[in-house]
Amino acid sequence: MARIKDVAKLAGVSTSTVSLVLNNKGYVSAATRAKVEAAVQELHYVPSEVGRNLSLNRTNLIGVIIPDVAHPFFAALLHEIEIALYDYGYKTMICSTGEKKNAELAFLDMLRRHTMDGLIIGAHALHIENYQHIELPVIAFDRYLCDEIPIIRADHHQGGQLAANALLKRHPHHVVQITGAPTVHTTAHEHEDIFAQVIKQASVPLDTIVMPANALQPKDFSIAAREVFERYPDVDAISGTDLGAICALREASRRGRRCPDDLSIVAYDGTYLTRLGPQTMTAVVQPIPTLGRRAAEAIVRRIRHKELPSLQPLPMGFQQGETC
Repeated sequence: MARIKDVAKLAGVSTSTVSLVLNNKGYVSAATRAKVEAAVQELHYVPSEVGRNLSLNRTNLIGVIIPDVAHPFFAALLHEIEIALYDYGYKTMICSTGEKKNAELAFLDMLRRHTMDGLIIGAHALHIENYQHIELPVIAFDRYLCDEIPIIRADHHQGGQLAANALLKRHPHHVVQITGAPTVHTTAHEHEDIFAQVIKQASVPLDTIVMPANALQPKDFSIAAREVFERYPDVDAISGTDLGAICALREASRRGRRCPDDLSIVAYDGTYLTRLGPQTMTAVVQPIPTLGRRAAEAIVRRIRHKELPSLQPLPMGFQQGETC
């Protein structure tokens, strides 16, 4: 394998001159540049990416921290972020914090040691104080960390209204909402709060099944769905994130309940899962492709010390299905 010294010897120049040509830095005459480029081609020389990045004080790596890479929403979001970052010239390092102790802190330490250029944080493990006064490129997704760190998110206020109004059109008598743990600091809780306000303002009885913190596996949602029907057998309207809503639909079928005849279900997130079953689910749809692109653009601009894009919450979509 050819080394930079071999290129310099063949071109008749110093290794520093080869470095200038490869990194496109400093002045090198056209004739000398041509000799170096010819030597590189003849020797099939491939520059060390690690060495080049060290000299430029960059890694071209961006970390993305999410709760669970297998969760349908986070998997879809990660897909969009990775594509967008690649288009910007960055590679993605993924950290799924589920069932890993201190994984988020380890990634934050990597950023401090400059082994990555920036972080997009969508996990919920660390206490907020770990991010106070941090002056490194960090973007939060659906999570408040501190006033200095921008948040990328959808309009969950609108999302809560859409979900509640979809169920209210069916004139329910008893609504049950499957919610996330209140100890998790995420702006996505806003849709649950707004949903509850709208349902209560309509004078419809509302109960809640609260998921444990970081319970993101299908089995966790299956347990919650069973609890809905065991605790509230007269329920005739259910709202929850995609996995919760899908598990509720399956549990309802197992108990002889039919949607939308005697039960209405609205999903929140609107991932591909809501369109895979025998019934397309009615769903509030997060704009995942746009969220991913905006998160990528924001972290790249943060790294390059450029003005950030608009951080206004992105509008939600609505999928009219057969479950409500």
